[in-house]
Amino acid sequence: MKTRKIILPTLCLLIGGIAQGTRADEGENASAKSLTLGVGGLYSPRYSGADQGSLQIIPVIQAQYGAWFFDALRGIGYHVQNDTGLYFEHSLGINPGRSDRNSNWRAGSDKLKGMGKIDPSVNTTLTVGWALTPWLQLEGAATLPLSDSQGGQYRTALTVIPFQSSSDTLALQSAALFGDARYMNRFYGVNREQSARAGYSRFDAQGGFYAVESSLTWGHQFTPHWGTSLSVGYTWLGDRAAESPIVYRRNQTSGIMAVNYTF
Repeated sequence: MKTRKIILPTLCLLIGGIAQGTRADEGENASAKSLTLGVGGLYSPRYSGADQGSLQIIPVIQAQYGAWFFDALRGIGYHVQNDTGLYFEHSLGINPGRSDRNSNWRAGSDKLKGMGKIDPSVNTTLTVGWALTPWLQLEGAATLPLSDSQGGQYRTALTVIPFQSSSDTLALQSAALFGDARYMNRFYGVNREQSARAGYSRFDAQGGFYAVESSLTWGHQFTPHWGTSLSVGYTWLGDRAAESPIVYRRNQTSGIMAVNYTF
């Protein structure tokens, strides 16, 4: 689990939703076709459990054509929703894994020297949700590896939108994270070889619930094309993860600010 995932899902929702809503007010069929490009600054821990953070410049790329979409976070996929608010989403993406050195493009730290790298993996995410009202949404997702097996990760989330207008949206999201034994041991476990190389004590991570992550995100649309988003996130690691010797801090925060243009 990369801590930057705390805030990016809600940020993507706002970047796409506000811009499309503003253009729809102008009579455009924005939900059918749209392209959003931008750039953001992200501050997050170097890896889940790290006591050091890093600042990165990240691209904002979102494209939609009917039910099909592509963005830098979710990858490529499709999203369908019926009149009752029930929706289903299927996507293919890449988990960049983790380095055992400080990295400028993925999770990693020099404190993981000897732990070895976790290779990138192609994964598929299946999401089922229900927008009960315009301001309340429930969601469950399963992310499963298709290439190098990083194990399965599962997520249940509640999103509340206490304020929304034609130009501003404020969203609060809280999610519980679960992982199978393979996933937990890849990202939090320490086997015999890793212990000998890195000096950490052995740790066999158990599958199940391992974290709660929350985010508060504000999105503002200056014009039908130009917009900005600001988000702060907080993660609390449960005992299944926090007891790992590579976890230096179980309470972690992140922040991101992005500027985007929708064509």
